[in-house]
Amino acid sequence: MLYGIIDIGSATIRLAVYLIEGGRVEQLLKQKEMVGLASYVQDGVMSEEGIAQAVRVLKKFKEFLYSFDISHIEAFTTAALRNAKNSKAAVGAIERETGLPIRVISGDEEAVYDFIGATHAISAEDGLLIDIGGGSTEIVAYRSKQICQKVSLPIGSLGFAAKYVRGVLPSARETLAMRAEAEATIGAAAAFAGIREAEITGIGGTFKSGCALYNELACRPAVNRRIDTHRLPEVIGTFQRDHGLTQEMTIMLMKAVPDRIRNVIPGLVIADVLARRFQSRIITYSDSGVREGYIYSEIVGK
Repeated sequence: MLYGIIDIGSATIRLAVYLIEGGRVEQLLKQKEMVGLASYVQDGVMSEEGIAQAVRVLKKFKEFLYSFDISHIEAFTTAALRNAKNSKAAVGAIERETGLPIRVISGDEEAVYDFIGATHAISAEDGLLIDIGGGSTEIVAYRSKQICQKVSLPIGSLGFAAKYVRGVLPSARETLAMRAEAEATIGAAAAFAGIREAEITGIGGTFKSGCALYNELACRPAVNRRIDTHRLPEVIGTFQRDHGLTQEMTIMLMKAVPDRIRNVIPGLVIADVLARRFQSRIITYSDSGVREGYIYSEIVGK
């Protein structure tokens, strides 16, 4: 049976079409729109413009799915709408305008879905899984493929960009301010105080775009999915606006992260703080995450 899964995130709204038969899940197609819903949150409130942007994209995705007679549609939303003071009213307005029921998943649920989705694609029994989204960061520590600690933190790449960065790229001072907040927020996650992991499995847009930018800067092949964490400060420092961008660096950015030029460095600041906090030497990007976890939990497992 064909299913359309819509993930309404803080930076992007994504549609993926899956063929689900028994326990077999095959992704057939995916589309995304860079909406940046987190940037429409003003004083904690999702604006009417942000709601309108979500409605526009969801109507477009719904029309696409209906053109193929795909009527099994599941839509869920994460930090941008979850954390807004007017979350219930905003989600209700989007549902009325689109005719799509939308599930608001909690931070804990998002961390669990991340874990379930990613562990279907990796073989490690023990490890640390991190998803740096636009509006939140989920961290899951697991042993013998079972969650032992999980947390959702209210920091994300797009949130940091909107809060701290005046231009397209951050200055050195703005980077320090983002780093300070990330260190304070991550340091307050007491359950993770004693955890050390040599390798992080990273999922989501920050790690995907960060890996692409790292590959360009380090002259690694495009298929490489591993980041040496000791080089993260070099990546962050290279693309600060104080230093002045050469044409070569501009080309790197536009080739590697055309959709995420504004929020890739804020996301990598969070990644660097996490890597230092957990003494991690390597970050490996995984393409499976919250959508796949949602499918295995809420569709296959039902």
